[in-house]
Amino acid sequence: MEADKKFLEFLVKSIVDHPDDVEVNRKVDEMGVLLTLKVHPMDMGQVVGKGGSTAQAIRALLRIVGIKNNARVNLKILEPEGGHGGRGGSRVDEAAREMNL
Repeated sequence: MEADKKFLEFLVKSIVDHPDDVEVNRKVDEMGVLLTLKVHPMDMGQVVGKGGSTAQAIRALLRIVGIKNNARVNLKILEPEGGHGGRGGSRVDEAAREMNL
């Protein structure tokens, strides 16, 4: 069953600015289902949310979908190459850049 993959694609494509760049890979092993999410670098802020709140909510919803389908579903969000994406970084990261660290 790939209901979890379809659900994640639908959900993420609904909240990002570049829905055509959303990629979801599904892998099943002894630990359960691992969904790997890749989005456009500019959309990382929307997917992760302030303090990771959106990512936590997405994971909670995926757990519910998994329970319904008798599977343990985990989500891995791939960080785009080059770091944070386009919607800002933390103050610590900004300070480190200013100090050339």
